[in-house]
Amino acid sequence: MPSDTPPRRTILAVDDSVSMQEIVKQTLRSTYKVMVANNTVEALAFLHHESIDLLLLDVSMPGVNGLELCRIIRRSPHLRDLPIIMLTARDSMYDKIEGRLAGATEYLTKPFDATHLKEVVQKILAVTAEVR
Repeated sequence: MPSDTPPRRTILAVDDSVSMQEIVKQTLRSTYKVMVANNTVEALAFLHHESIDLLLLDVSMPGVNGLELCRIIRRSPHLRDLPIIMLTARDSMYDKIEGRLAGATEYLTKPFDATHLKEVVQKILAVTAEVR
């Protein structure tokens, strides 16, 4: 029997902090399917094997950082339109500009307000649903 409920949108949160992954999951899991990755390699595996609707991305990670991952995604034809929210402790104006130049859709700083994160995610996903 078909369901009238649309499938839950999937969010991938990429952060090397397990505690931050848990906070993001607790904040968003009532409305969205939330997957987590610890680093860029794991994130790329998810992005190529799962249907991800939005990416939450920390900047400061070991190896390839979030800014470089954002640039990689923007150069990838099948991922270039994926909404990306930088969710990071780096909060200088330079960091925010660098995030936007790398291709971030939005730039939020930690610690984040849970209500504000939910609002931003909802707004961005509503816009991407209209485009499809």
